[in-house]
Amino acid sequence: MSRPLLAIDIGSSKISVVIAEEKNDGIHIIGSGVAKSQGVRKGTITNIEQTTRSIRQALGDAKRIAGTIPSRAIISISGAYTRSINSSGIVNVPQQEIGIKEINRVMQTALYNANIPNEYEVLHVLPYNFKVDEQEFIEDPYGMNASRLEVDTHIITTQKSNLSNLKKAVKSAGIEIENVVLAGYASAISVLNDDEKELGVCVIDMGGATCELVVHSGNSIRFNTFLAVGSNHITNDLSMALHTPLSVAEKIKLEYGSLRAPSNDLIEIPVIGDDNENHEISLEIVYNVIQARVQETLMILAKELQKSNLRDQIGAGIVLTGGMTKLDGIRELAMAIFDNMPVRIAKPRPVEGDFEALNDPAFATAIGLLEYGAGGYTQYEIDSNRKMIHKKEPITAGEGELPTVHPHADREEKKEQPLTPPDAKQTLADRVAEENKETFGQKIKKMWHWMTQIF
Repeated sequence: MSRPLLAIDIGSSKISVVIAEEKNDGIHIIGSGVAKSQGVRKGTITNIEQTTRSIRQALGDAKRIAGTIPSRAIISISGAYTRSINSSGIVNVPQQEIGIKEINRVMQTALYNANIPNEYEVLHVLPYNFKVDEQEFIEDPYGMNASRLEVDTHIITTQKSNLSNLKKAVKSAGIEIENVVLAGYASAISVLNDDEKELGVCVIDMGGATCELVVHSGNSIRFNTFLAVGSNHITNDLSMALHTPLSVAEKIKLEYGSLRAPSNDLIEIPVIGDDNENHEISLEIVYNVIQARVQETLMILAKELQKSNLRDQIGAGIVLTGGMTKLDGIRELAMAIFDNMPVRIAKPRPVEGDFEALNDPAFATAIGLLEYGAGGYTQYEIDSNRKMIHKKEPITAGEGELPTVHPHADREEKKEQPLTPPDAKQTLADRVAEENKETFGQKIKKMWHWMTQIF
């Protein structure tokens, strides 16, 4: 039995569409498409019509390969205009046993207690610490006996207008939305292993126009932030410094871009406005431009990590992913800027299907969206639909309250209400009828005796 999955990663430089099937042995990719992103600037929709056109193009390419396309998609949203807050909740446990219903209730309480502005919409409610009675740092309270349950949650929200524009662009392309996932969260799902999550890790997705930073500690995300700088800014810097067209600057970045020791070699490049005139430039200038931009970007991200107050809790160090990480020497520069913390360049985990091109840091978010759809989220979560999703049992549709199913509930009810044999039921009915008949006869007899005495 397979289930179709559709992931749409709406980035500032490209829109990636991946079609897959979730089977018993994992995710099987059957189609993919990529289109240049238009109408998206620094992670936000600036032109719905252009964005819809780009999404349709990527969908069309993916459909031609897969032969079909699901009607509902899991889409990404950038960290632009997001706001994150921490909130806690506490509930009593009347039955003395913690089930899905109690976990959902305490998380909904934490969401209710959060001071979320009216113009913001919830994307994720992620619990990072449970407390059962007086015991703290409970990894999973499910099935425990307790009289009180507490939770600390990290709540990620985004502006309603930003989310509405994104949904409108996708729906205009003919696709319904199953769920919306923060891009940095999706990237973390696809590149992190269990040890890194347990030790604590900082994931930085360095894309074309944005950088998404997520701190994952223990069971969940603890901190996330966004920087509107990416590899396209390097292209712009090279174009301005070398006085050459953007297309030429992009080729120079891809072919000669390096953060290692500079070279004094000379290359010829065309001049802006005159394709017939070339001039020579030194690769040392290229190195200096790229070095300055990447170093500034990493230093800003290091300061953001310091602001999180979680630097001491990331024992696994830094994990870099995204297209910008293909720059030669970026790992060594990051280690120096992050005070010699361990740094790893990560690709998304490989999935089944003959699509080697997707095994690239630039597609970490798209693959993470597929894994999210296949259950790769945290063990408990309130998603963008305000519904709780979890891994304990199949998700049931409802208004938030998910009942705890006990496997022997039917047996217990039958014990409390023993079956009555048909003969016994018939005998009881006859007895009641006879009693009613005798009572009615007695009343007639008394009335006749009373009337004879009067007349």
